[in-house]
Amino acid sequence: MHPVLRSVARRMITIVAVAGLAYALTVAGLYVIQRSMLYFPNRSAPDPARYGLAGEITPVDYPTEDGLVLSAWYRPAARADRPTIVYFHGNAGHLGDRGPVVRYLWEAGYGVLLAGYRGYGGNPGSPSEAGLAVDSRAAIAWLAEQGVAPACVVLYGESLGSGVAVRLASETRVAAVMLESPFSSVAEVGQAQYPIFPVKLLLRDRFDSLSRIAGIGAPLLVMHGDADRTVPIRFGRRLFDAAVEPKQAWWVPGAGHVDLHRHGASDVVMAFLAEHVARCGDEAG
Repeated sequence: MHPVLRSVARRMITIVAVAGLAYALTVAGLYVIQRSMLYFPNRSAPDPARYGLAGEITPVDYPTEDGLVLSAWYRPAARADRPTIVYFHGNAGHLGDRGPVVRYLWEAGYGVLLAGYRGYGGNPGSPSEAGLAVDSRAAIAWLAEQGVAPACVVLYGESLGSGVAVRLASETRVAAVMLESPFSSVAEVGQAQYPIFPVKLLLRDRFDSLSRIAGIGAPLLVMHGDADRTVPIRFGRRLFDAAVEPKQAWWVPGAGHVDLHRHGASDVVMAFLAEHVARCGDEAG
């Protein structure tokens, strides 16, 4: 080989080797820090008064099966025949950010439990898919101790919380399920956001709602905006298509990931509840 060509070849091999090493190190780094890229908790303990909710909803504590004690916010239903909405929030902030958003539910007489997550809102531990599943079961168990049976519970999952709600609803019969900006799986969304990396192979917390959604027999409401850039609407549609009846969807033109209530989500939620679970223990429809 000509000396010049040999030199060029060596440089190319070096460049490819360096690029390959850099890619491998990046992938390894992403694997190590993946949970910090998925969960964005506000770890401070919220006070209802700070959110203008003093006297309207009360902090409560309940234990998990793995030994943690979680703080949540609870407002009992106005009447014994009103269902209780268990709200599983998204991956950022804490339940204090959601209190004012769901105020309309208890004002309508529904019970509301803003469920606590480990690692969020002053709670001990660190979030993970398995951990949040344990936390969700603890919320339902605590409600049962208050006299609210799962058949009188409606699960509401917001974004990441949709994965928590779907998993719980596939394990426990509840009155209804409502999902806001949901996904088919975190792995699919992550792969779409980072196509050059093997996200599906790397993820430990997959929140594979697609494999579980058909196991939900309760009435289902899916709400999603077509301008959602965080979880594009195609993932919500994919989840909805895999669900069984009874189900209904509200696809919102121009809505993003966190502004569905500005587009009228509360009215859609109230209509869904009135149709399917107007009274605690009623059968769907």
